[in-house]
Amino acid sequence: MCALYKTGGVRRGHNRAMTAKPVNLAEALASFTEVYSPRIVARMNDYDVRVAHTRGEHVWHTHNDTDEFFLVLEGRFDIAVRDADGHEHTVVLHRGDTYVVPRGTEHKPSSPGGSILMFEPSGTLTTGDSHNGEIPPHVDSTTGHELP
Repeated sequence: MCALYKTGGVRRGHNRAMTAKPVNLAEALASFTEVYSPRIVARMNDYDVRVAHTRGEHVWHTHNDTDEFFLVLEGRFDIAVRDADGHEHTVVLHRGDTYVVPRGTEHKPSSPGGSILMFEPSGTLTTGDSHNGEIPPHVDSTTGHELP
């Protein structure tokens, strides 16, 4: 019998247990209102699957050791990207669009309003390993929050 069934629907062996029940993303997003304050909806291997509301500007930041995957669930989500030479360009994403920010790439998300899904290694801070400037009050520098 699979170990998942032996543990009553809870996966063990990871740093935190998570139920093996389906999660409805619309319900997960409806359970909180804070922007840039992601909720962990699932875990796989050593990765968190997170959802977040977006509105306003984030902070310029870099994840030195990991890529960052975004899927736009609702609205629009922009990612300003700065290359090593200091040149900037903006990737504009709409509902259903995905984009991966390569590790070590300085970037700054912003949005007129929407929601996103992200894949990140567990423990990854939303403001990266380093960031430029003050973190805006509406940006939660976190490794993600559990769903209520």
